[in-house]
Amino acid sequence: MINKKITQRNYTNNCEVYQLVFPMETGILIPEDDSVRLLSQIMEELNYTNLNKAYSSQGRNPVVEPKILFKILVYAYMNDIYSSRKIERACKRDINFMWLLQGRKVPDHSTIARFRSDRLVDCVDGLFNQFVKKLKTYGEVEFKNIFIDGTKIEANANKYTFVWKKSTEKFKAKLHEKIKKIVEEINLEFETEYIIPEPKAEVIYLHNILEFLNENKESTHMKFVHGKGKRKTKLQKFIETISEAIERLNKYDNYSRIFDGRNSFSKTDKDATFMHMKEDHMRNSQLKPGYNMQIGVEGEYIVGVDISSERSDQLTFIPFLEKLSKNISERVENIVADAGYESEENYEYLEKNKQNTFIKPQTYESMKKRSFKNNISKRENMNYDDISDQYTCHNNKILKVIAKKTKKSKSGYESDVTIYECEDCGDCQYKSKCTKAKGNKKLYVSKKFVKKRLKSLKNMTSPEGIMLRTNRSIQVEGAFGVLKEDHSFKRFLTRGKNNVKTEFTLLCFGYNINKFHNKIQEDRCEILLHEIKAS
Repeated sequence: MINKKITQRNYTNNCEVYQLVFPMETGILIPEDDSVRLLSQIMEELNYTNLNKAYSSQGRNPVVEPKILFKILVYAYMNDIYSSRKIERACKRDINFMWLLQGRKVPDHSTIARFRSDRLVDCVDGLFNQFVKKLKTYGEVEFKNIFIDGTKIEANANKYTFVWKKSTEKFKAKLHEKIKKIVEEINLEFETEYIIPEPKAEVIYLHNILEFLNENKESTHMKFVHGKGKRKTKLQKFIETISEAIERLNKYDNYSRIFDGRNSFSKTDKDATFMHMKEDHMRNSQLKPGYNMQIGVEGEYIVGVDISSERSDQLTFIPFLEKLSKNISERVENIVADAGYESEENYEYLEKNKQNTFIKPQTYESMKKRSFKNNISKRENMNYDDISDQYTCHNNKILKVIAKKTKKSKSGYESDVTIYECEDCGDCQYKSKCTKAKGNKKLYVSKKFVKKRLKSLKNMTSPEGIMLRTNRSIQVEGAFGVLKEDHSFKRFLTRGKNNVKTEFTLLCFGYNINKFHNKIQEDRCEILLHEIKAS
């Protein structure tokens, strides 16, 4: 027999003695040095004008005040809670979330999800930048030394719904050849003189042909047949083939617009690009849809955030610095980055903006090895005469200038390349170790790049450069270690570039609050660089 008393919805009625108590102020139960108090204090100092504008002035008021809901989201990301349903549950059960709500009604998961994906999209950057500028007033950052690095985080997309640019172009070329043949058959069948369309005007031209075929169908009162055992007429085959071609061309044109300079995208998240991830559990170098996240760190705080669909860090460098300069309204003095950011274009940009370059050369580590120093094919191991502009190889042969050309990068930057060729490699006993070319040895050298690389190398090996290089690996790589490992953030929950940017900015916001809290508790405030211990 079912016990009706235990199965009723109100469980408080099951108690024989239930003592009524007065509601207690939740703040009493929260320790004085809890990070939630610091979060609330900092959030109260921010300007929420743009966030309030995201709501309509007409209609009912929001369930929870936008400022309080933003506090809830940041605190959730501080504590590794990313799901809107889990945030809702925390608001019902966690005393710190209850304290932030200040007696307001608990927002449901759909309210939290809409706030994150709709309301915050256009103003989360502004709120983050306000806090970064406040860090300067606290003496925690000074916008002098920025350590830059990037990491790839997997998108919330199916890794098997890929679209490749080369494959799309190949399929479109095959379709164009098929269209040529079908148009020729139509001309023979109906004695027309339709010109084989060019690829750019194919769709418009095919619509005209399809209109002609449909008029022919109506004039002959032809009925289409479908199914097994039915024989289609030539006219029906022509109409179906042209209609299918138009549909496929529209699809390929849409793909081309989505690529926007990329080589791939995912159908389930069209802003995501297929990239190599560090988390390669199958060890087969599988490409996964993801985003290239760029951050700039100073004083252990993340002061700049940017998201890119580019796989290469080189192409994200200048857009990141321009966005950072715009957000903080200041020019950073020293730019410290890893070898992945080295390029002539990036060196040129820093020199133009009068910023000191501390970018590690791509050959920095290999140049230390004995194998590199003994490699006679390397330009660095040849003697160079600046006056005559000639190189001398290991066999005392002269490499003279034979030509000059302009090389254009993916971003459109043009660099001047000088080509040197050895006078005669025919009887050289070292040729097999020097070059694989059938003819003479050639060198392709960008003099401007070589000059700027030497300058950056000099900066890197100076006492200041050694200090900054050491801090870069500690601060920015340490930040990514905390975000991806300690906070277990290795895959986005939302889709689309704007939503992903909002999600990652909230994560960085929470990271900065936690870092500020820890530095206060450890009495490490206003310490921006780690000192190098003497060996």
